[in-house]
Amino acid sequence: MRSLAVIAALFLATALAGCGLLPEQKDETVGWTANKLYAEAKEAMTDGAYDKAIRYFEKLESRYPYGRFAQQAQIEVAYAYWKTGEPASAIAACERFIKLHPNHPHVDYVYYLRGLVNFNEDLGLLGNIANQDMTERDPKGARESFDAFKELVARFPDSKYAPDSVARMKYLVNALASHEVHVARYYMKRGAYLAAVNRAQYALKNYPDTPAIEEALFVMVKGYDALGMTDLRNDAERVMRKNFPQSHYYVRGLERVEPWWKLW
Repeated sequence: MRSLAVIAALFLATALAGCGLLPEQKDETVGWTANKLYAEAKEAMTDGAYDKAIRYFEKLESRYPYGRFAQQAQIEVAYAYWKTGEPASAIAACERFIKLHPNHPHVDYVYYLRGLVNFNEDLGLLGNIANQDMTERDPKGARESFDAFKELVARFPDSKYAPDSVARMKYLVNALASHEVHVARYYMKRGAYLAAVNRAQYALKNYPDTPAIEEALFVMVKGYDALGMTDLRNDAERVMRKNFPQSHYYVRGLERVEPWWKLW
């Protein structure tokens, strides 16, 4: 009997909901014009209420998809997702806008924003876990950020966002090189000398003009020395002494005090 009562109660609740007898949450935006929706969303953005702004921008686009505010709302919602700490949603919004409006006068900004999402996410994480073993981190975000900035510069070389994108690309290349060297150092400390040499060689080949190359060469010297590969060790040391004759690594070794990503 108790089971029958529960089933009956559930059936009644479902029926009442279907008939619209249960109270529904009121949508305060009903009847708002596109102009009001946009103005309220922008005000929410100014106040830092990004979740509220996202709701308003999405309602604006769904109700007025062909109005003059719709495309701007798509850009704004990408920014708002970024500010709320939802990088996947922000990037999805950027890519959707780029696909729908490849010739929009502000599409260069959307490319720039797509780069910023991963760039800032990466730096924020690094700032919070400076003492964590960085070999546990995946540099995928840095690479995706670099690719986004690179595409912006290639497509829109005269964009006002191009100079800053180039500067960020340089930083990211340095960070990626430092990551590879950090991994090489990690292997050295654990006696995996061949793996250490391979990672140092990868950094040297792919990031030849970065500050991390000095340490990469030193890893190769120490790694080949530990492996007993005298000729290769001497070759690596010759290259290092030619390019870094006053290197501090000859004195201090591979131990470092500062975080690996602190390049300056």
